[in-house]
Amino acid sequence: MKRFKSADEFIANFPEWENALVKLRSLLLTTELEEAIKWGAPVYTVNGKNVVGLGAFKFYVGLWFFQGGLLKDEKEKLINAQEGKTKAMRQWRFASEDEMEEQLILEYVAEAIQNQKDGKKIKPQKKLLSRWS
Repeated sequence: MKRFKSADEFIANFPEWENALVKLRSLLLTTELEEAIKWGAPVYTVNGKNVVGLGAFKFYVGLWFFQGGLLKDEKEKLINAQEGKTKAMRQWRFASEDEMEEQLILEYVAEAIQNQKDGKKIKPQKKLLSRWS
């Protein structure tokens, strides 16, 4: 995957998703989150801690909630894209800009920000290594 140096460069690389990505980015920037580039993609942080990331793929754009497993998700919008690999991260995928409910997105983001401020965290499980493995 190509690594980008700015959110603008990231968005420009996905012309088919430009409007959707601009919309998501604009929503995120209305909050107290700070924009950074990590792993070559836009990531939004509070107090230096990752809260949500922006992603674009062939069939969808999405938000990645780094501690999404802690979100209430009453509207069942989030999925675990790496079942069995991650307990914390969740994605919210959008196949079109029409699927984006701005107020609902902001509610999820606000909860994620508050969870981060409260120090809530799903810690990765340590794998036990056997000396016979």
